[in-house]
Amino acid sequence: MTSTLHIGELARRSGRSVHAIRWYDAQGLIPGVVRDGGGRRVFTERHIDWLALLDRLRSTGMSVADIGRYAALVRQGRAGVSGQRELLAAHRTQVAGALAEWQAALQVLDDKLAFYEQWLATGQRPVREPVTWKANRPVAPKRRR
Repeated sequence: MTSTLHIGELARRSGRSVHAIRWYDAQGLIPGVVRDGGGRRVFTERHIDWLALLDRLRSTGMSVADIGRYAALVRQGRAGVSGQRELLAAHRTQVAGALAEWQAALQVLDDKLAFYEQWLATGQRPVREPVTWKANRPVAPKRRR
């Protein structure tokens, strides 16, 4: 049997505030929340992992609306698995594009830092600027809203 948690315990164990958890639930972002006889939300251990997933999805740019769609698909059970996979695959493509953009930006920063290191080491400005910032940069896919 899965142990149950009330909102205060879930907040403590997940590192989220009670207010945030209530908001997530009100937005329909947490599947599987039930109420006890007193009307209090009852969660399970799986909700700790779910909240961690929500954080990752948000930090990688998934909209609240898309998270809501994902949660609705999860509520469908087996019937929603294909849709869950499609939604996450599309988001993964967006994250991979953004990651490529960040990698290109990191290379520009590394080259610029090397330029300044050379300048400081020799006391003379290097003849050329780094060229990586001029190169064609990867374009991240547009976010779905």
